[in-house]
Amino acid sequence: MSDLKDRLRADLTAAMKARDALRASTLRMTLTEVTNAEVAGDTARELSDAEVLEVLDKEAKKRREAAEAFDQAGRAELATKERSEGEILAEYLPTQLSEDELAGIVRAAVTEAGASGMKDMGKVMKIVQPQVKGRAEGGRVAAAVRAELG
Repeated sequence: MSDLKDRLRADLTAAMKARDALRASTLRMTLTEVTNAEVAGDTARELSDAEVLEVLDKEAKKRREAAEAFDQAGRAELATKERSEGEILAEYLPTQLSEDELAGIVRAAVTEAGASGMKDMGKVMKIVQPQVKGRAEGGRVAAAVRAELG
């Protein structure tokens, strides 16, 4: 079993003992998604830490999008709950790259690819994505590449 999954389970147990309902429900939903990912496909298998991180990242993104949707609908209390759940999930994710760090990686990739314009965006993205995986959302990366090329 992956170390990260073990940590999630241990933290769930601790949250239940501490009667922290929000943390417990967030971790329970996340562990359910991890289990669903394990049994998806032809055969059941254990996920590696990297795969568990992908599930966590996807769950955190869902929370961010839901919070935005609730804000637009005027449901501030639900948006706050979604943000709180996102903060709990963020504890398990690698720290996100700052805008300056991301821009530096993109600049180096543009130089490496010899990119001259927007037509080379795919080449640059191919170089940048493996370097920032899990540490920057795809939309942020694409925006940084567009800004550098444009």
